[in-house]
Amino acid sequence: MPNIDTSKPRFGPHGGLFRLQRVVIFALAGLLVFYHTYTLFELYVGSSTDLYGGPNANGHALYAHTQSILRLLIIVSLVFVAMNRRSALYGMWVGIGALVATHYWAHFFDLPFPWVEGRHPLSYLKGFIIPTVITLLHLSTNAHRNVRGRRLG
Repeated sequence: MPNIDTSKPRFGPHGGLFRLQRVVIFALAGLLVFYHTYTLFELYVGSSTDLYGGPNANGHALYAHTQSILRLLIIVSLVFVAMNRRSALYGMWVGIGALVATHYWAHFFDLPFPWVEGRHPLSYLKGFIIPTVITLLHLSTNAHRNVRGRRLG
């Protein structure tokens, strides 16, 4: 017969499921922060990537700077999401939604970037997968915390 220990909470801020969800949120947010930071670093400091077509893409500086600002917004909001700030989810979604919109801008206005060629228009929507998982886990951890708080109060 299995031993069911009801003294150890499975949910709430002291439960194992809560901690696992926070670890996954932190890991996914960290992955995205690393990716966007690395992309910005390569764009402005590094020379090994040709994200916007190299020296021939100088006419599209507005596009590159717009994406850079959006990436900074995403980085800052993800840091706050990792710190468990619920309002940071809004900034994350605004930044990622606008970044995906700029990908459609490049796709449908035929900007000469190598990553646009041969891509299906729906492929840009994959940028919403990790933010969706982060949002669902974040809302779930807050829901467990609120339920536990009502029981104690």
